[in-house]
Amino acid sequence: MDIAVLADIHGNYLALKKCIEYALLHKVETFIFLGDYIGELAYPEKTMQILYDLMDTYECYFIKGNKEDYWLNYQDNRENGWRDNNSTSGSLLYASKSLTDRDLEFFRKLNFTREIAFGKMDPITICHGSPNKTNEKMLPDNDHTIEIMNKTKTPIILCGHTHVQSKFINNLKCLLNPGSVGVSLFSEGRTQFLILHGSKTTWSEEFVSLEYNVDDVINDMYNAKLNEHAPYWSLITETILRGGNISHGRVLSKAMELCKEKTGVCVWPDIPEEYWEQAVNEILEI
Repeated sequence: MDIAVLADIHGNYLALKKCIEYALLHKVETFIFLGDYIGELAYPEKTMQILYDLMDTYECYFIKGNKEDYWLNYQDNRENGWRDNNSTSGSLLYASKSLTDRDLEFFRKLNFTREIAFGKMDPITICHGSPNKTNEKMLPDNDHTIEIMNKTKTPIILCGHTHVQSKFINNLKCLLNPGSVGVSLFSEGRTQFLILHGSKTTWSEEFVSLEYNVDDVINDMYNAKLNEHAPYWSLITETILRGGNISHGRVLSKAMELCKEKTGVCVWPDIPEEYWEQAVNEILEI
């Protein structure tokens, strides 16, 4: 059997459609999704509808990403300091306002990790960040990653969160990251996922990178006024979509560092726009 593995859609419904079309064209009828379904891009309701339609027809497995934790925490607590027209939290607030009761109930039912078995095939552990928590990165050839892999029972581990396609083998265990469907790094602006090919009892992976109409995604961002809702965050998103490799996290860390240097303290999400502007100018050289 063949399985499509997709992670980090972040609301890029056009890239998602491209990946699903490719998978179906290649006779894939089972899908695994590794979290972060919406987040950075316009019209998140379109992404959720594609997922609902797909799960009505095909075998689909879903887990929770750190973004889903954000939406649920915001809905439960309501006041997280999120503000519109703000690079730190504007896109979070924009996406949160699109969520329906169905979406929230869907997210609440998701586990952050699970083990899946398909007949006599090697079982698979799926997670967003790591089997420990949604926002923990599993980086290739990293001591902490190796420690996590050694504690994981299955020979195959699928994770997302880094937005970078990768394969790492240690102690007869294989860690696979399909890259990001929506905001992929080191992809030259392509959308990415992977297909697991099953043969007898073992799996082999095929990394997929596809060109798609990035300009339409960016036009959607401006039509939805994401450049106003989250000015510098959206600028970083656009830069990545056009093939840039500087992550949001890296610029965020720089903005917080600059804020702390100037004010003595910086607590997320209270990061004034002036530090975002300075961080973007220094790192992206805009």
